[in-house]
Amino acid sequence: MDYTVAPLSAHTGAEIHGVDLARPVGDADRARLYRAFVERSVLVFREQQLSPHQLLSAVRLFGEVFPQHNSRFALPDCPLVHYISNQDFYPDGKRYIPGEGYHTDHSNALCPPKATVLHAVRLPDSGGDTQYVNMHLAYDGLPEAIRHRISGLRASHVYQSRHSARKMMALGEPDRNSIPDAVIHPIVRTHPESGRKAIYINPIRVEGIVGMADEDALALLAELLDHSTQPQYQYRHKWERGDLVIWDNRCLLHQANGDYDMNQVRYLHRVMLQGDVPV
Repeated sequence: MDYTVAPLSAHTGAEIHGVDLARPVGDADRARLYRAFVERSVLVFREQQLSPHQLLSAVRLFGEVFPQHNSRFALPDCPLVHYISNQDFYPDGKRYIPGEGYHTDHSNALCPPKATVLHAVRLPDSGGDTQYVNMHLAYDGLPEAIRHRISGLRASHVYQSRHSARKMMALGEPDRNSIPDAVIHPIVRTHPESGRKAIYINPIRVEGIVGMADEDALALLAELLDHSTQPQYQYRHKWERGDLVIWDNRCLLHQANGDYDMNQVRYLHRVMLQGDVPV
């Protein structure tokens, strides 16, 4: 297969040209693409024309599919694929903007998804970028005293943290019963494939830090978030129709920007991939 892998920033993201994910990918190319995923954390495959079932098949190049938590967004004829849209509303009538606020996906699972995949089907004329934060670099950039302080700390992750400014769409009863009430994960996580350490926090889902008063925990989490989201640790993705983007939840935060004309539709398909217990 004749294709190119080109960096999108100094540290995060690579653009793939010349791969049609609707067609089979050989073992050698699959291994090369997976290495690029681990090394660059975000891969962008341009100009992909994929049905939901083709998307589901394509993402298995990178792992097994993770069942997402809120089945109200599942596609009826392909329920392992969910949709992301700016055309949904909360019960109070407020527009729901998926992906607002820095977070990592589904960290309230015992084995959170290692990766998320989005395929852009419809996009606004401008805006709606996704910002990615490289938490390996953020950890490396911490003062030694802070690295020592957070070593061994563990946080409680829930579906909806009572401290979060962003409110999640409510779960139906079957979904609610299928996920744990809370899980405990380390604040410093070691990547199972690269061996690199990363800060592992999630402002939307972290309820507290084990053994720490809420006031102290929230102050520490805010300090870590402020440090991590500095511009030098970020890659900002400007979407094009047909983009398939896969990113590594084990070492990134991300957020979607709702800075576009809401009269225009933003609609993407989403799949997640199975991960392991954070250590």
